[in-house]
Amino acid sequence: MPTVALDTRVKEELEENPALEDPSLMTQDEPKSEYDDLNDGPDDYEQSSDDTSMDEFNVDDYLQDDSTNDYSTNYNNGDDDEEKKETPIAIESTFFESLQEQLDLIPLSDQDFIIGKQIIGSLDDDGYLRRPLGSMIDDLAFSQNVMVEEEDVLEMLKLIQSFDPPGIGARDLKECLLIQLKRKDPGNPIIIKAMNVVENYLDEFTRKHYDKLEKSLGLDSEELKEVVNEILRLNPKPGDANQVTTKQMQIIPDFHISNNDGILILTLNSKNAPELKVSRSYQEMFEHYDKASSKDKKLKEAVQFVKQKLDSARWFIDAIKQRQQTLLKTMNAIMHYQYEYFLTADERKMRPMILKDIADKIDMDISTVSRVANSKYVQTEFGTFLLKSFFSEAIQTENGEEVSNKEVKKILEDCIGNEDKRKPLADEKLTEILKERGYNIARRTVAKYREQMNIPVARLRKEL
Repeated sequence: MPTVALDTRVKEELEENPALEDPSLMTQDEPKSEYDDLNDGPDDYEQSSDDTSMDEFNVDDYLQDDSTNDYSTNYNNGDDDEEKKETPIAIESTFFESLQEQLDLIPLSDQDFIIGKQIIGSLDDDGYLRRPLGSMIDDLAFSQNVMVEEEDVLEMLKLIQSFDPPGIGARDLKECLLIQLKRKDPGNPIIIKAMNVVENYLDEFTRKHYDKLEKSLGLDSEELKEVVNEILRLNPKPGDANQVTTKQMQIIPDFHISNNDGILILTLNSKNAPELKVSRSYQEMFEHYDKASSKDKKLKEAVQFVKQKLDSARWFIDAIKQRQQTLLKTMNAIMHYQYEYFLTADERKMRPMILKDIADKIDMDISTVSRVANSKYVQTEFGTFLLKSFFSEAIQTENGEEVSNKEVKKILEDCIGNEDKRKPLADEKLTEILKERGYNIARRTVAKYREQMNIPVARLRKEL
């Protein structure tokens, strides 16, 4: 289970099984045992001869010292204080609330106000209006009994397009950019030329066919550069600017790796090691049962219930413990396999590693390693990473040495990062550079790695 899912599962088990306790959640002393009356003597109970199996209970199996129950102390979970810190959340209006507030400030007729609300409610999260006007007109007629014409909706749409953030309510990218440009200085020649590019040459601009733009517009490279920069400063998704950021997913690392003067120290997130133990009151019930000289059927049924809950509690604690051992064993093997990488944070130091390499080291099934690698995160001094990212295929160099494809990707990233953006490196040139460095890789493999790193082709990386 991922850490968040485990936390939910532990809470469910604590609610369902009274024999299981989490000492960290207890704020007061445990109540006095309610089972003292089990020692009252034989007068209150009659011996039942048909439940002799109850005598086979071994109470000692269920009585454990507190120090052994609190198994989580075996793990170094030094991040408790950090996890208990609460992050304040700023109160802010959502994107739609902000637009509604601007609409409320404008004196409108009831009909126009209803149309405005309908338009705002029809916007996408990025601020675009992608619903056909006819559909909104039908909605107004059927749901609110308001009969309007398309001209009425267009008039209100034009009003909403004047709201902040600029570009809101556009029906496509061209309209979005033009709305923003029209709100700038209309006398500025660069703005006029930028509007011309967006209006008539947006496809060429998107594909970075700058030579064609210079020829069509009669501009030199410096003028075109100013126009392009003006357009690039516009926001293609104005709705995203006002999105409430608290909805973003927060990653909770399962492991922490720290570097102590060249020695790596691995710890497990304390959320993976809840301080669970068997309830003392349930243990005391067994003690009293053991001392009672006579037991009737109801008492035996009660003790059978207690035995079931104790068994379930012990099984759950053992399962959590086994989970911790599996996680630590797997991550420890990964850490030692990639020791140089975790010391230096240099991807070129990462060794080729597949699931079978780790499975063989820890003597576990590949599927177990896969489940850990695909859902667990480790926090290091240089970032938080999914364990899956440390696995990579091997590539053979000219001298026969096997290196990780992560090393090749890092070299590609460095080459592209240092290229002349006016003349970006094509895949063929990148292939030649790699071959010069001893990596005999096909051009299609270079293209695949580039795409995996979300780097566009050379033409789309070109800058003026």
